[in-house]
Amino acid sequence: MSNLSTVNAEISIVPIGTSDTSMSKEIAAAYDAIRNLKNLKKVTLTPMSTQVESDNLDYVFQAIHAAHDSAKSVGAKRVISTIRIDERLDKPNTLDEKVQSVKTKVS
Repeated sequence: MSNLSTVNAEISIVPIGTSDTSMSKEIAAAYDAIRNLKNLKKVTLTPMSTQVESDNLDYVFQAIHAAHDSAKSVGAKRVISTIRIDERLDKPNTLDEKVQSVKTKVS
């Protein structure tokens, strides 16, 4: 893989089979597992997902796996994921740069 590659991903999990309608315990476990991975450049918690930034697609898949394992370890009987991955190969493009690019175009 080229040194120029940037992989940005949005990971959203829905833990099912818990005893409560709140999902914050399972989401907190998933976020904690992701943010403790050493190979990710950036991890950002948002109200609806966790965004990760890396230079390697395999590291993003590790984050997804970590999220599933941690949600199950705190009680989820089932985990549904929605994943969006943006792998750019022509130049580095961080999450912050993507937001800045849009902000410069907002009137």
